[in-house]
Amino acid sequence: MPARRLRRGRKVVSPRPSGHDFAPAPAGTAAKPARACAFAAFVWIWNNRQGQPTPRLHLRIARWLADRWEAGDRELLLLAFRNSGKSTLVGLFCAWLLAHDRNLRILVLAGDFALAKKMVRNVKRIIERHPLTAALKPAHADQWASDQFTIRRSAELRDPSMLAKGIAANITGLRADVVICDDVEVPNTCDTVVKRLDLRDRLLELEYVLVPGGLQMYVGTPHTFYSIYAAEVRPEAGEAQPLLASFRRLELPLLDEHGRSRWPERFTPQRIEAIRSRTGPAKFESQMLLRPRNIADGRLDPDRLRAYGESLVYVEGNREAMLSLGGRRLVSASCRWDPAYGAPGKGDGSVVAAVFSDGEGGLWLHGVRYLKHDPARIDEVDEATQLCRQVAAFVGDLYLPAVTLETNGIGRFLPGLLRRELRAAGLRCAVIETTSSRNKDMRILAAFETVLAAGRLSAHRSVWQTPFIEEMREWRPGVRGRDDGLDAVAGCLADEPVRLPRTEAPGDAAHQGWRPGSGGVVRVVDAFEP
Repeated sequence: MPARRLRRGRKVVSPRPSGHDFAPAPAGTAAKPARACAFAAFVWIWNNRQGQPTPRLHLRIARWLADRWEAGDRELLLLAFRNSGKSTLVGLFCAWLLAHDRNLRILVLAGDFALAKKMVRNVKRIIERHPLTAALKPAHADQWASDQFTIRRSAELRDPSMLAKGIAANITGLRADVVICDDVEVPNTCDTVVKRLDLRDRLLELEYVLVPGGLQMYVGTPHTFYSIYAAEVRPEAGEAQPLLASFRRLELPLLDEHGRSRWPERFTPQRIEAIRSRTGPAKFESQMLLRPRNIADGRLDPDRLRAYGESLVYVEGNREAMLSLGGRRLVSASCRWDPAYGAPGKGDGSVVAAVFSDGEGGLWLHGVRYLKHDPARIDEVDEATQLCRQVAAFVGDLYLPAVTLETNGIGRFLPGLLRRELRAAGLRCAVIETTSSRNKDMRILAAFETVLAAGRLSAHRSVWQTPFIEEMREWRPGVRGRDDGLDAVAGCLADEPVRLPRTEAPGDAAHQGWRPGSGGVVRVVDAFEP
């Protein structure tokens, strides 16, 4: 019969490990050696000593960890909902590993030092009090600190048995047989693009800490759409594959595939609904259902964009021209260049964007190009001319009749240079100068919110290969962050559409008029590289 105990007036079943799991020795007999003790039994013994039940969820995690260890899998990812006890189980797993091999060196990394120290302190207490590990405690107090400790072991090693570090700490020179990344992704390490890049760079340093054949395990919940735990590629973030693509995964959201609670004793339907209503849908999905979302609700949702892959088609005949997209005739276009100088990757970005509209009021974001000058060519061609040439190429690729240029700040010197480069490229394109005094956040909100809500804005698939989508997802009014692409596209949406005049297109100046015609020349404009 399984052990039972009274708790809050009702009986709670504490399931014992079964099958190949070790059953605890009867009272008065010697405990079975830790090496022969299955991890699920190790957990059950600890919980029984603490007067706590062992939920089936914990047994499942324990068996998975032990099975993966025995199978030789050394890259593991454990995702489980908040307050599921995953960090406590991983602490027990560390104690169990040390009982198996006293010479192991375990490094715990967390989003901050206090969190890493908490796990190390917990493992210390387990070693002191668990009947199968009490003999591991060292004789000298100086080897038994709260942020690191060294158990009784045979090898003389420079690194302690277990060490806590925050993700921002210097780990150069450390060596470890096991690295536990426990909640390294938290809001303080992932709420901006810069922080996410820094987090990934620091995690790559673990390759130089982990010994060959060592175990690297991530434990946590996603805190952003661009989570390090995401199983899908985020091309707009420059990913070729997910960061942890090679890791064996165990994902345990709060609700199973049938919508039932994985821990019904603690998370009843009423409590689940209360959590959902208090935290909001985005945070609930991210933290409890393990679906990567931005926890802070965004105002601009890129999922509302309708993606398309068709190319522009230019038709010319009888000295008339027409531009179409997916069989729809385009009747107007707007192009906005938000200029900026500075070294590539630093400061504000220089972005040019183009939006077309059709006869039914649909808006088509066909191109967003992030411009960069080459510092190595400054002596040959100045940065302003380099940028103007890129804009001229963008205009020619998309048959644009006009480009609007913000002349605030550095922009006041560019209209003349841009006109010169357009003439040099043989393009008849107007350069419209404008200034903006309205708050940028208000401009972006006013331009995007209505068209997104109405489902009128579509974007070419090439746009997903640029930082624009990430800017949309991360943008918050009043919060400083990358918004150069948003500002350029907002300008396009806010501008009065540029209606095409009925001038006849002379010869090669094909992009001047897109008016209906028959016969003549047909050109398909392939999507350009962003």
